[in-house]
Amino acid sequence: METTPPIPCAILVGIQTPEVDDIAHQASLEELGRLVKTLGYKVVGTVSQRREGTGASALLGSGKLAELAALTGGPGVVASMAGAPKSKASRRSENAAENAEPELGASNKPEFVIVDHELSPSQIRNLERATGAEVLDRTGVIVEIFHRHANTREAKLQVEMARLKYVAPRLRESSGGGERRQGPGAGESTLDLDRRKIRDRLAELKDQLEAVQRDSDHRRSARRDQLRVALVGYTNAGKSSLMRALTGSEVLVEDKLFATLDTTIRILQPETRPRVLVSDTVGFIKQLPHDLVASFRSTLTEALEASLLLFVVDASDPTYEAQLEVTRSVLREIGAETVPSRLVLNKMDRVDNVRRAALAEKHPDAVLLSAHRPEDVSALRDIIIAFFEAAMVEDVLVLPYATQGLIGEVYDSVRVLSEEYDEAGRVLKVRGLPGALARLRRSLATP
Repeated sequence: METTPPIPCAILVGIQTPEVDDIAHQASLEELGRLVKTLGYKVVGTVSQRREGTGASALLGSGKLAELAALTGGPGVVASMAGAPKSKASRRSENAAENAEPELGASNKPEFVIVDHELSPSQIRNLERATGAEVLDRTGVIVEIFHRHANTREAKLQVEMARLKYVAPRLRESSGGGERRQGPGAGESTLDLDRRKIRDRLAELKDQLEAVQRDSDHRRSARRDQLRVALVGYTNAGKSSLMRALTGSEVLVEDKLFATLDTTIRILQPETRPRVLVSDTVGFIKQLPHDLVASFRSTLTEALEASLLLFVVDASDPTYEAQLEVTRSVLREIGAETVPSRLVLNKMDRVDNVRRAALAEKHPDAVLLSAHRPEDVSALRDIIIAFFEAAMVEDVLVLPYATQGLIGEVYDSVRVLSEEYDEAGRVLKVRGLPGALARLRRSLATP
């Protein structure tokens, strides 16, 4: 009979700096807890400290470091790599750890310390020495989640590049970094070999990703004159649920951060003429690693090339405004701030009437809805259609009898209001976007 492997336990660590208030600090730690849960770990405790900054060699003060080590079973001090004599403080920390063990329970002994900040390689090393646990910073957790959730070839290449860029500088101070050279001509150390392998692999991945992205660019080019809406927003804001409601598609919907990384494109339902394409892009998060933003630039291009952006926000979250700013800042980074947009305050079924009135007053142009209410989704669909209708113009196209094979392209690209026949061919009164009409005219003019 197979036994289920034990769930790894983790303890969260946060530093509250003067510019961060209590609500934002607590929300950040709760979000880190959801990230850790997404990794499949169990959070068994939290250690938090107010400090002026996060630059200390072991992040925490000596007292808090000892408190953390008492939970993880570490010495509580940053011991040298050599077997130095134990100080009184170290012995006191070990005694505290022994006393804490029965309270926490052997099965819940934290194997991981997860820090809600980006750490330097030396800070990670010092914390691991002091706690005896494996240390991950916020960036490392996000990179690992992206690595596990990548499904398409493009996403896997993007995540591997970001992961290697994250790992590379941390090889320099790894305690197991490799053997030193034994003398002139002795060749490369293990650490040098590892660095060179990463550089070579990054170059290989870059070439592969460029080839995959060329194919993606061709597909996007074919959709250029189509009506395109992109759902953008913070992770777990309900984008996938809204996508499913708008398009009737069986997209993955999970109460997890970054449940999906791949851009999904579906047709708005009930289908319109011309069709409206809806894309669900990768979610954003506070302190999203820069290398991940750079790697996913191609995926985010869906937002850049959309005709309309819907900023989906979890209105029930007290920190929704900060989350919205994170989304906007990432989109500014890729140059998408000029794309027309509407704010969608989602999850209104979790909001009471008082807060609903306050949100409506604060964001008078926003769409207030719940993705689980069909009447709300229908109203959003009408708003999307009205947006495109406002940009459409009417025109007349003449389809010569010799080019009747293009009639399908016409019906896919514009709305046909009426059609008649004369000696020149089929005369169509149509309504569509100027760009689509211009492309059809070029097609009809081609012999």
